Amino acid sequence: MLNWVLLSAFIPTFFLVSITPGMCMTLAMSLGMTIGVKKSLWMMAGELIGVAIAAIFTIMGIAAVMLKFPLLFTVFKFVGAAYLLFLGLQLWRSKGKLALDDFSDNVTDISRKSLVWQGFITAVANPKGWAFFIALLPPFIAPDYPLMFQLPALIVIILILEFLCLLIYASGGKSLRLLLKNKNNVKLINRIAGTLMMGVGVWLIAS
Repeated sequence: MLNWVLLSAFIPTFFLVSITPGMCMTLAMSLGMTIGVKKSLWMMAGELIGVAIAAIFTIMGIAAVMLKFPLLFTVFKFVGAAYLLFLGLQLWRSKGKLALDDFSDNVTDISRKSLVWQGFITAVANPKGWAFFIALLPPFIAPDYPLMFQLPALIVIILILEFLCLLIYASGGKSLRLLLKNKNNVKLINRIAGTLMMGVGVWLIAS
């Protein structure tokens, strides 16, 4: 029992948000260029584990609030909507800067274990990632459907889309790096994601 309407809306929403340049995507691109896509898969594995943990805890927390404190969930929903509108506005006002040089281009000798931990820590230790999950996921959780069916579906969709985006960045190499060094290109990507976030925020308020 799943709400396919919500899931069909969640897929393009999460993809466009996930493909937006950020810490994990920049890391994937940098490692893809320096150690290759194949070895970068170990970092992606760690990152996906971290994303799964963050998403599961977020969904379970939202579900608990929905069941025990419906009024609080309503307040929480409006706060999440306001946060999405704020993020969308910030992306629209972005000057197109991207910290492409935050990760070393000279790291070629790194163990698989270190790569896994690097991806995991990047995903879990980012407070913006947790805040984003808290703001994004509520409108896609249907209170009339069992969570036991919704949770696996949402997690699978999140991990598949996140993995695809990581592969795109890791495989893009120098071409993608040059594309993202153009401020106008980064502005366009940010504004698409920003518009989408604001749209979800408005939908969340109206729902």
